[in-house]
Amino acid sequence: MNVHSDEELFSTIRKELFTCVVGDVMDKMGLQHQFLPPQIRPLHPDMILIGRAMPVLAVDVFEEKVVGAHNKLMEKPFGLMLEALDDLKANEVYVNTGSSPRNALWGEMMSTRALKLGATGAVLNGYSRDTRAVLKLNFPTFSWGPYAQDSAPRYKVVDFRIAIEIASVRIRPGDFLFGDIDGVCVIPYEASEEVFSKAFEKARGEKLVRKALEDGSSAVEAFEKHGIM
Repeated sequence: MNVHSDEELFSTIRKELFTCVVGDVMDKMGLQHQFLPPQIRPLHPDMILIGRAMPVLAVDVFEEKVVGAHNKLMEKPFGLMLEALDDLKANEVYVNTGSSPRNALWGEMMSTRALKLGATGAVLNGYSRDTRAVLKLNFPTFSWGPYAQDSAPRYKVVDFRIAIEIASVRIRPGDFLFGDIDGVCVIPYEASEEVFSKAFEKARGEKLVRKALEDGSSAVEAFEKHGIM
């Protein structure tokens, strides 16, 4: 895999890869639990997300501000959400564990700030809102779908840039997140070079299989010849 920067790699991934082929490759490598839950979907079918994870940890709360609590974060609306947002770097993806699914975790203002910082998307284990505005911004946003309920009195971010889990899938700072209409997968950074190299090879091989099938080959013959189906 002859690439010299994340930008070059991500551009090639957007042109050539899709999550199905990346997931297939990771299965063969023994990385068989790398897809996030299927309810995490793109707001638009054409959205493609690729970037390095910036994990965010969130919890339930039941008031916007609680004065006198043992945890001083309880006095801050949203907890550390704004600090986490401002800490995004170029080519990173904001990925939030969510809390109870009773409010939106992302919206227009957050998308605007993330775009300005060069982030490449948001992955929310919960809902997003301001859907028309986010679609107009064309910011890759993957969530459970639209829901207008505000987060201020319902959840807080308590930490960020730490390892998190979503449905038992571990996500660490710097891991790769790749998403499209078929879902979002997590590629561990130490395996990323091998995963993407094999995925490019498989994607290019699939084109040969498709051509063989179009030309009348049986599925059995095509699989025996190319080892791909």
